[in-house]
Amino acid sequence: MLPSTHQPRTQRLSRITSTCGSRQRTSVNRCVLTQPQAEMAYHRIMVSIDVNSDLGESYGVWTLGDDATMFSIVTSANVACGFHAGDPSVLRATCTLAVENGVAIGAQVSYPDLPGFGRRHLDMAPDELRDAVLYQLGALDAFAQVAGGEVAYVKPHGALYHTTATHPAAAEALVAAAAEYDPSLAILGLPGSELLAAADAAGLESVPEAFADRAYRPDGGLVSRRESGSVLTDPDEVAERAVRIATDNEVMAVDGTVVSIRARSICVHGDTPGAVGLARAVRTALDAAGVGVYRFTS
Repeated sequence: MLPSTHQPRTQRLSRITSTCGSRQRTSVNRCVLTQPQAEMAYHRIMVSIDVNSDLGESYGVWTLGDDATMFSIVTSANVACGFHAGDPSVLRATCTLAVENGVAIGAQVSYPDLPGFGRRHLDMAPDELRDAVLYQLGALDAFAQVAGGEVAYVKPHGALYHTTATHPAAAEALVAAAAEYDPSLAILGLPGSELLAAADAAGLESVPEAFADRAYRPDGGLVSRRESGSVLTDPDEVAERAVRIATDNEVMAVDGTVVSIRARSICVHGDTPGAVGLARAVRTALDAAGVGVYRFTS
């Protein structure tokens, strides 16, 4: 696992000095570590991960999830942009919470499918999809800027996530919208997906992610939500998977196959039953394993 490029230098130094115990020293360079201490310090610097979650998915009188608490746990927020969830007031409130908590704001763009929560595939021409993504980016970024922040990355939601993972035309349309709007935007998606390949081809930063609370197929894809056991809800199991992803770069598929997966971010869904408990378990387990948790964006 590569270290986070956005981990402040002062934090990296403080992690090293904290391993020196109570011994007196006048500088970091004068601190002499034992071999176990040095290995632990190196591990803590080199192994880091971002934790993201889908937030801002309430709409009108309908409230989904405990966003206020989730913002105190995660480092990146995939914010609904109004097409599958999130009304204007929800977008404003969500961006404000993100800025207050120092959480990166990501645009979770989707098909225009409010009734289906964005989980139904729509047959859209590439230019239509590009414009739909651009529309959502502009809407969310307006509220992000008013709150004192900005949209830092894009992650598709639901059916669009799966479509852009396997269909080059859809992936290229989404990336084209992001590049038109702001070429500094990162693209968050499945490792080895068409979406990340399109981001690389367009010169945008591609960020591979893994899911702590979703079941995997042997080929590295996600088990469909229509299938039993596709969503994991046991805090201990989800936490163990998160640590394994971060430290061993692997996850176990539903058939027992060990799938290699290199991720810079781990997703814990905000609408899963018991989401707060799952996210807390993940953060606690990562901390206990010496894994640094930092946002992947600046």
